[in-house]
Amino acid sequence: MAFTIQRVEYYYTTVKDQPGEAYNILSLLEEMGVNQLAFTAVPVGPNSTQLAIFPKEPAKLIHEAKLAGMVLDGPHHVLLVEGDDELGALANIHEKLFKANVNVYASTGVTDGKGSYGYLIYVKEDDFERAAETLGV
Repeated sequence: MAFTIQRVEYYYTTVKDQPGEAYNILSLLEEMGVNQLAFTAVPVGPNSTQLAIFPKEPAKLIHEAKLAGMVLDGPHHVLLVEGDDELGALANIHEKLFKANVNVYASTGVTDGKGSYGYLIYVKEDDFERAAETLGV
């Protein structure tokens, strides 16, 4: 079961929950030349959405966002797992975290349909270093 795990910083911005908001941010990021490792959108209340940006180069995002007047909250930390999509691929990772008494409070994953997957593991900031060390990152 081949996979890699890396520490990733992410930032979020909160927008009005209306059509086109993710498009506006994604287009702006493209104009800024900000390459992303991942992107998520989650509702936060009845009229707002939190857009999380996982930049490949955090310093570039911070610099360009400041120039554009974009308000970012972060950095926050997440573990990004990428690997071969096999039955039970994530069980070993979760077992190690469980044995280290690290709580995974959120996660998001997707397969590409061609044999690979990406998986974001969110742990509390106080547990992040221990989680990373447990997983050999």
